[in-house]
Amino acid sequence: MSAVLEMTGVTRTYPGTPPIEALRGVDLRVASGELVSVVGPSGSGKSTLLHIMGTLDRPTSGRVQVGGFDIGTMSDRQLSALRAQRIGFVFQQFHLLDAETALDNVADGLLYTGRAAAERREMATATLERVGLAARLGQHASKLSGGERQRVALARAIVGRPDLVLADEPTGNLDSKSSESIVELLEELNADG
Repeated sequence: MSAVLEMTGVTRTYPGTPPIEALRGVDLRVASGELVSVVGPSGSGKSTLLHIMGTLDRPTSGRVQVGGFDIGTMSDRQLSALRAQRIGFVFQQFHLLDAETALDNVADGLLYTGRAAAERREMATATLERVGLAARLGQHASKLSGGERQRVALARAIVGRPDLVLADEPTGNLDSKSSESIVELLEELNADG
């Protein structure tokens, strides 16, 4: 299977006295269709790893490839385009626009893809239906429950069918029932490709 993410000898050191080695020689290969979890105690480098995998940060050394593209050779503009086309993010803190509807929050996830507004809204509608929010399309994000807000965030991450979806503690702010529902949904979406 082709790799959607490859990391070879990745390190990330933050300056200071002494310098902080957040990542030390990370090798990782994630194949297309693979579902991977990264676990560890607080302060072990999970968020740093996620930021590097998502091209939000660059490694101090080593090589990172996303969808076959070497991020070390790319400009900031090229990395932004790579993120828009190939990477979906789900964060613990939803990052929704409260005054916007669920539909607009998801459609906005496609702003940098060059698609027309009507196509973005059509894709957003279909994705919200897929995550069980067909009846909440016009609801403002501020009026949604925590579980619904996380489903909107998940829909925004997958609406463009990215090669790679990165989720940073996607159930961290949810009750146990909502958490279980989100994990099941992530597994379903992965099984569907």
